[in-house]
Amino acid sequence: MPRSRTTALSALSLATIASAAQAQTLDPAGSNVIVGAMSWLQGTLLGTVATVAAVIAVAAVGYMMLTGRMNWRHGATVVVGCFILFGAGAIVAGIRQATGGY
Repeated sequence: MPRSRTTALSALSLATIASAAQAQTLDPAGSNVIVGAMSWLQGTLLGTVATVAAVIAVAAVGYMMLTGRMNWRHGATVVVGCFILFGAGAIVAGIRQATGGY
């Protein structure tokens, strides 16, 4: 391959990579609606109602486990699920920090 063609392909690939990196930092058109919907969903899932429901669920499952009506493994699954749901923000922040993201 001639040197000029190799140089042109290298420049084209660098420009493509740079534009792709820049596109990741910009919000696409119309994304405000999606961001708003996700914010509402997050507020609903992590709000007061969800917290009260999780406390009641853990209390009910704990009572059922203590009285022998539920397997300890299934009960632990409910408790771990609540930890993951309410700790999702911290989990994602830790993953981002470990991978060098922002």
